[in-house]
Amino acid sequence: MTTDTDIHLSGPFKATDSSGTSHDIKAIRIFDEGYGIIDVYIDFAAPIENGLYNDKVLLSQIMTKLRELGYVGPDFGHGDLGLQERKMIVLEAPEEFCAFAARHGWKNLADEFDDEE
Repeated sequence: MTTDTDIHLSGPFKATDSSGTSHDIKAIRIFDEGYGIIDVYIDFAAPIENGLYNDKVLLSQIMTKLRELGYVGPDFGHGDLGLQERKMIVLEAPEEFCAFAARHGWKNLADEFDDEE
């Protein structure tokens, strides 16, 4: 599900998991604002297997796509297990991702608190 609060970082592309299964990824997106730790949503065109958020081959291809888009930094880990869905995996980006996200319109709400000191 997408809303007007989403920032689409990537359109559709294909990625393969460690079993050799090809997946159609519809989009990589983030919410337009947050408090420093950014969840990155990977939307799939079809239901995926449980645990795919841990597949190193698939995650490597997702990271390659993000680096092609300009991200420079460490790989992501999976997000909260409760956020994982049948047609979506959620990855948790490291702090280095914030600068990349900001260039795409993301707003760090924690910055508002830094100004109050």
